[in-house]
Amino acid sequence: MTERPKNPVTPPRPLIRDDRDLLLAQPTLWRIHGTFGPHALAWNEFRTFGPLSTARFDPHPQPRGEHDGYGVSYAALDLPTAVAEVFQHTRVVESTPAVTVTSWSPVRPLRLLDLTGDWALRNGASHSLQAAPRRTCRNWSRTILETWQDVDGLQSASTMTGRPIVTLYERAADSYPHQPAFSRPLNTTAVWVLVADAAAAVGYRTI
Repeated sequence: MTERPKNPVTPPRPLIRDDRDLLLAQPTLWRIHGTFGPHALAWNEFRTFGPLSTARFDPHPQPRGEHDGYGVSYAALDLPTAVAEVFQHTRVVESTPAVTVTSWSPVRPLRLLDLTGDWALRNGASHSLQAAPRRTCRNWSRTILETWQDVDGLQSASTMTGRPIVTLYERAADSYPHQPAFSRPLNTTAVWVLVADAAAAVGYRTI
């Protein structure tokens, strides 16, 4: 008998789900985002350019480029996880005006496919799908986006902290408030204190 891969590069069959797989939630979300340079976007914009090799759940099809309808944004449910995710490659957080910390709550419940349960197992993969190679995760994310029009995004566990992170698809745009609850440059004194505490909580250095 041929051994099946734990997490196939693409879904091996049409995706299925039931009510327990869809989370309805209005959590407080945190995003740390660049305000200058490539792919810099406003706090409530979705990146339609992709897929990026460093982004785990980008749903954009190949070839890399602009793909309307496949916009994506990433957020965490707590600031330490946002810090851990954004600065994971160096584990050093530098005070700079080129990065902004933003927090908001959706104005309506988000409909999120829950990857932290047994949904992946029932679809031919495994619980570890959420930490599989990025190319695999991107293929599954694109299939999810194209399969279900009512899914706003994904909830998964951060590969850094194990705590929840959210991938939002472009169709979640109407869940954003007109203004965020909080949005300040990283080097603002009050924000830097918060971020420095969050960095210390996950063992990152600050400079």
